Amino acid sequence: MQQRNPEALLRRLEWTVIRRLDGLLQGDYRTLFRGFGLDLADIREYQYGDDVRHIDWNVTARLQSPYVREYHEDREVSAWFLLDLSQSVAFGSREKRKRSVSEDFVAVLARLLTRHGNRVGALYYGERVSGMIPARSGRRQVLALLQGMQRHAGTKGEGSATDLSELFSHSARFIRRRSLVFAVSDFISAPGWAERLGELALRHEVVAVRLYDPLESELPDLGLLVFQDAETGEQLLVDTHDRGFRARFAEAAQRRETALRAAFRDSGVDALELSTEDDLADALLRFAGLRKRRSRLRPAHDFPVA
Repeated sequence: MQQRNPEALLRRLEWTVIRRLDGLLQGDYRTLFRGFGLDLADIREYQYGDDVRHIDWNVTARLQSPYVREYHEDREVSAWFLLDLSQSVAFGSREKRKRSVSEDFVAVLARLLTRHGNRVGALYYGERVSGMIPARSGRRQVLALLQGMQRHAGTKGEGSATDLSELFSHSARFIRRRSLVFAVSDFISAPGWAERLGELALRHEVVAVRLYDPLESELPDLGLLVFQDAETGEQLLVDTHDRGFRARFAEAAQRRETALRAAFRDSGVDALELSTEDDLADALLRFAGLRKRRSRLRPAHDFPVA
């Protein structure tokens, strides 16, 4: 995969995507993050006029009297990108690959955050957890994150199948302060990662950013093809002209979709799905709207705190 110049990439996205988001979100980038920038300050007895969404139901039940949580705004927020750079993320059926989508997402979100004085950092997973950039602010930090994505990208190797459990477990030990965490991956991995992602979500506000390509869910009729596992190197000759094979492929893909959505739901994280054919700004705006609607529907006793 040909590497893109980080400075040129960021400059282009600042003009084509970030300016557009500024206009459509009217500068309110916080709508992307539910409960953004709030820290628990104290718990006190309920007083007339208090926001009922702030009632702490556990304390209320224990003391048999309503208590509310008080918050103060934390103006400096740390965000972390957990970046899957394994070989399966290098796939793309047309002009754009999943890794390019990942780079664009990181550049846009990191720049939106650092422009407001917040800090961003990253952990990289190629064939294993291979590097980390501490959270800092500024435009140079965004460029450092993009350069790190190119430096830590995985290379094809026998038996080097992805295991995202390692990335999420490492992140849970490393990221101490409550943060925004973006897990950016195609989630093609050995099993067991959903439990580790759920553990991470108990402490942090986690968003699963799922990368995919349309060809991964439905095969066209292209005759005999040699398929190769990007990570293990295993090859398989298949006949895509066979309707039965294409149907079984689509069914297997649908089962995987269902399992993925269930895993995200059980882990307690929201998921942003990004296709290699998506418009990034449109996808982010849809995601922001979805989170705002969900926030209005959440019960008062489940008020989110960042």
